[in-house]
Amino acid sequence: MKITNLIGGILVISLLWSCQEKVKESKPLNKKETFEYVVDEFADIKVLNYQIPGFEELTLKEKKLVYYLTQAGLSGRDIIWDQNYRHNLEVRTALENIYTSFSGDKNSGDWHSFEEYLKRVWFSNGIHHHYSNDKIKPRFGKGYLEQLLKDTNTTLSENVVGVIFNDEDVKKVNKKKGVDNIASSAINFYGSSITDADVEAFYKTADKGPEGMPIEAGLNSTLVRENGKVVEKFWKSGGLYGTAIDAVIGWLEKAKTVAENEKQANAFSLLIEYYKTGDLNVWDKYCIAWVTSTKGNIDWINGFIEVYNDPKGYRGSYESIIQIKDFEMSKQMAVLSKNAQWFEDNSPLIESHKKDNVVGVSYKTVNVAGESGDASPSTPIGVNLPNNNWIRQEHGSKSVSLGNIIGAYNNAGGSGRLKEFANDNEEIALEEEYGKLADKLHTALHEVIGHASGQINKGIGQPKETLKNYASTMEEGRADLVGLYYLMDPKLQELGLVSDWEKIGKAAYDGYIRNGLMTQLVRIELGNDIEEDHMVNRQWVSAWAFEKGKKDNVIEKVTREGKTFYNINDYAKLRNIFAALLKEAQRIKSEGDFKAAQDLVEGYGVKVDQKLHAEVLDRNSQFKSAPYSGFVNPVLMPMTNDAGEITDVKVTYPESFEKQMLTYSLNYSFLKKK
Repeated sequence: MKITNLIGGILVISLLWSCQEKVKESKPLNKKETFEYVVDEFADIKVLNYQIPGFEELTLKEKKLVYYLTQAGLSGRDIIWDQNYRHNLEVRTALENIYTSFSGDKNSGDWHSFEEYLKRVWFSNGIHHHYSNDKIKPRFGKGYLEQLLKDTNTTLSENVVGVIFNDEDVKKVNKKKGVDNIASSAINFYGSSITDADVEAFYKTADKGPEGMPIEAGLNSTLVRENGKVVEKFWKSGGLYGTAIDAVIGWLEKAKTVAENEKQANAFSLLIEYYKTGDLNVWDKYCIAWVTSTKGNIDWINGFIEVYNDPKGYRGSYESIIQIKDFEMSKQMAVLSKNAQWFEDNSPLIESHKKDNVVGVSYKTVNVAGESGDASPSTPIGVNLPNNNWIRQEHGSKSVSLGNIIGAYNNAGGSGRLKEFANDNEEIALEEEYGKLADKLHTALHEVIGHASGQINKGIGQPKETLKNYASTMEEGRADLVGLYYLMDPKLQELGLVSDWEKIGKAAYDGYIRNGLMTQLVRIELGNDIEEDHMVNRQWVSAWAFEKGKKDNVIEKVTREGKTFYNINDYAKLRNIFAALLKEAQRIKSEGDFKAAQDLVEGYGVKVDQKLHAEVLDRNSQFKSAPYSGFVNPVLMPMTNDAGEITDVKVTYPESFEKQMLTYSLNYSFLKKK
């Protein structure tokens, strides 16, 4: 880092502390108070709170580490906004200025619609829905927005005002068959003139790293055309997103000073070097250092990680998750990691597709202390990293279950939808008694065993090259199938993970088929196809299983009083069907069979039975609870002495969703566009 950048980082630290004191967007929780999980609800969104169990038991050094890492994560927040769409930062700045400056009628229907639109944009980190990828439609007119801009002396370019209301850039990520996926996607990973053909041609000749140890080519760059030539613009200090990355680096430098051990400190050094240089060879070194750094109570995810938002599967969205080890749950679940080879050896895969040695699958239940970027406000519940296949195979992977996030979901949930869509009382009883544990185990098996399982045939390229736009949904479906296969296995009871493996398996199978064929449809609008990778994979797994079991009536479609239900008649046969599909999904990945992936996904995962969809939406309309949930973050407040030294870090909670969002924009707008 340059001397000027280091000084800038120190200035950022002091500025952020002072800004947090001024904004006062949080409040401490009185121990006598009941914790309120639900913060806000609007449109199809519910915003929740989560607690940080175990934070008070950390040492001061550990609390500092958590604080510095959360600040590093938040400092990169603007990056995901700009990655999601080129106009997002301009739109956010304008909408927030209107929100804080408007002094007119705030009781009108149009104003309430404006507030709702702003909250939806905040939740999605941009103007496209966080899950469907469709552009969010305001429930107020263009004229009203233009009047608000005028009344508040807010500037927003005319073409951007138009984009909010017109049919331009309607899909953030478009992976549909038969279209130019790059040209039809609004995601800001590619220049406006870049096409599918450009991307494929560029990466045919691009540096892919050493043989057998390929880098994640394209992970941290924007592909643009300059002087008629396609080139990469790297996200690094001094490059694209440089001001935000410099702020991230400043906090990582602070984190390094309070690392729990030498391995952690080395990992921080490599992450800092990567952010300075943009070198993906350094990123691989960092990933190896990070995945082999397994001691300590604190862990983190920070960087350009998941490639779901790139229709070609190259570019990583910025995200950050800071984690504190949940000691008791991690101890209980570590048994999966210790037995990873048994699961691999006993899987129904073709023998040549199995790994002879499953290396270092580390699984922990953790409690989240802070999230940012693509992980916030909408968050995963489990993570398995790194994504580079050769690193996973040679050095292992880390799998985590976000325990306090799952707990918050469970505490804020209800049972109404279950009773509406479950076929009978037996299915309801199984879900109520075993469903939560079944879900937790499926997440663990998916992350620990599923993503670590199987190998690619020698000479076959990476899935993003061979399976292209189907790579992500194929991988998620394959990992789901590993979990489904083993959820109905007495080995789980033998390992002490469950008290009744058969009932756990039945609850898991009931829930998966019910969701894959019906209940997840509440998340999309009538008439739309399914496009989000995880939703697509749940449908192609469920629909394929339903079709293949028709001869033996394994899954029965039941119609009763005009309502549709799915009833599993033979769980053992369904497990065999899952085994056959898992074998095929792994073959597709191992052999790079694009045609088979396309046939599977397009044939079973994308199209929706519109009559059934209309029925599901009608039946779901009785429930007020929103289909999507996300979270505000707890606020970590450093306590300092007269010398400015941190003496403690206190956990407080945001007063509202909007106050946290405004605070973030005030304190972390390093890429703010005016």
